[in-house]
Amino acid sequence: MWLRLILTLACFSISTSSFAHGTGQHVLGTVTAIDATHIEVKTPKGKTVDVQVNRQTRFKEKGNPKGSNLPVVGDRVVIEATKDDKVLLATEIHFSAATRVPAPVQPVPVQ
Repeated sequence: MWLRLILTLACFSISTSSFAHGTGQHVLGTVTAIDATHIEVKTPKGKTVDVQVNRQTRFKEKGNPKGSNLPVVGDRVVIEATKDDKVLLATEIHFSAATRVPAPVQPVPVQ
């Protein structure tokens, strides 16, 4: 009997953690456009997703979470958003700068 009770409580505690995000959605991809009201993200599958931004949206840069930097076109983002009337509203945007590869050095022709 105790075994069943413990097993039941274990199953209940495991299942409740799956409801932690509620109605939240995640958007993962690369920034293709950004302004004061929205951010446009291209997902790994090639789909473009528009997410609204407001004053309550928090921006967190990788390696500098307390900084005041904002993402720019080309940066990678993970956006936590809520969906309301078919509109995604960002609550938190985690981003990291895109890897900038320096241009190759052109050899100087010898004359």
